Amino acid sequence: MLSGFIAWPPSDVERWRAAGYRPGRRVADIVQLAAARLPHKTAVIEGNRRLTYAELLGQVDRLAAALGDAGLKALDRVVMQLPNSIEFVVAFLALMRLGAIPVMALRAHRYSEVRHFVEASGAVAYMVPGVFQQFDYRQLAQEIRRDCPALKSVFVLDDALPGQHSLRSLIEQAPTRTGGHVGAQVDPAQLAVMLLSGGTTSLSKLIPRTHDDYVLNARLCAQAADFDENTVFLAVLPLGHNYNLASPGMLGVFDFGGTLVIGRGMDAEHVFPLIQEHGVTVVAAAVPLITQWLNSDVPARHDLRSLRVVQNGGARLAPELRRRIRSQWSATPQEIYGTAEGLINMTRLDDPDNLLFESSGAPVCVDDEIKVVDDDGREVADGELGELLTRGPYTIRGYFNAPEKNLEAFTEDGFYRMGDYVRKRGRYVFAEGRKKDLINRGGEKISCEEVENLIFMHPKVQQVALVAMPDPVFGEKACAFVVAKPGEHLSFEELIAFLKAQRIASFKLPERLELVDQFPTSLVGKIMKRQLRDQIAERMKTEAAR
Repeated sequence: MLSGFIAWPPSDVERWRAAGYRPGRRVADIVQLAAARLPHKTAVIEGNRRLTYAELLGQVDRLAAALGDAGLKALDRVVMQLPNSIEFVVAFLALMRLGAIPVMALRAHRYSEVRHFVEASGAVAYMVPGVFQQFDYRQLAQEIRRDCPALKSVFVLDDALPGQHSLRSLIEQAPTRTGGHVGAQVDPAQLAVMLLSGGTTSLSKLIPRTHDDYVLNARLCAQAADFDENTVFLAVLPLGHNYNLASPGMLGVFDFGGTLVIGRGMDAEHVFPLIQEHGVTVVAAAVPLITQWLNSDVPARHDLRSLRVVQNGGARLAPELRRRIRSQWSATPQEIYGTAEGLINMTRLDDPDNLLFESSGAPVCVDDEIKVVDDDGREVADGELGELLTRGPYTIRGYFNAPEKNLEAFTEDGFYRMGDYVRKRGRYVFAEGRKKDLINRGGEKISCEEVENLIFMHPKVQQVALVAMPDPVFGEKACAFVVAKPGEHLSFEELIAFLKAQRIASFKLPERLELVDQFPTSLVGKIMKRQLRDQIAERMKTEAAR
């Protein structure tokens, strides 16, 4: 096992193995088993391209062998930043087959984040799309490789530069290998993938998931969503995010022999024709998308009789919107509330309306331990507000190589602090807010401290506080309160230009600037952000009323 990974206690592992939670399967085995059972069944569709399970497995095995020939080996870390595509599916599973460990970057990440992922994980390779949506990831990869000597290889989906490997060529031209020996010695207890935390401070932490626990994660979530061979799942959100990857996502679909449809756009004009064309039964979405779709006239122009479930993740969907999913589309809303660190709560499709429309779901595993505690760590009674803590067979015991963060995030007896305020009624959880200093912009988590540290570097800034302001579509957006240095004036345009020069993801940029003379502070000098949040919310309400 890699240094920096904290394993579960052996006694817990044995107990979970006896309960069937450690069947000894690797992530790539999911597709191998499906191909043996349903070789001619369509596994994945993108545009006018489609692969059966047998064809998908063949491409995965060939690419795994080709990546091995290119120098990758088991336990090598690979930062993976590919867009949703068949190539994403093949490359992810090929790394799994080989035993290499993808570090799941998102498309919006730029130099600052990617360099952090490379250095924190010890990555030796980087996978990028080429030029995608007017951004040249090849040049970014060149810069990262220049500044990170341990990064040996760059794999580019399209139009690789000199010194970079063409991923598409490897997929299309790698010779067929016999014997299926690639990755045969990969231990299911080894690390499979590194996901990214939302990041309460600074940059994202790395979440190490093993083959054993990630296969379990996907299966439990797929069971809670009633997936089967007839499931046709539409993926429009990033496949590199835990939600669309394994909660239940792509891996849950493959585990039950369903079909994955990869969408190329998120607006109603792209989504609903695909639902009609392919008989989509489940679509995974988030609050901003669902809000836009419900308010669009596009769905009414399409045949949605196949659509059975609309899943929501990332931020809580209002009860009224859940009711509209049922009334407008005759589909069942399914709330998915959890964390890439482990615990996933889901409403069940046959839940009574009060739970289906109001709750954040119940854990997908009967052996998920959950408790709600007050600020002193004492467990509170059912129905009382507190912080959610959890441990269980697929919840990690520590971030990768982050001992100081682990002391904050985990209790001495192994419970993970979710950082969310909830009320628990029986096994059902009702999420009510965030304890951590994050802004939840439509499911994308923005670390206030990370952005504040960058703003503070501006020569005109004396003090800064980043807070959430309400937004009807995204739920929250970022507002920067700034005290400028004496005699200085900072414009919103100056601030954004400065932050863009720091090369951070665009979703982290503040969307409003408020210049103030001073901040409200507590007796010990701490900025009282709650007052700032209330202030901007009231100001926006007044502006909207004019």
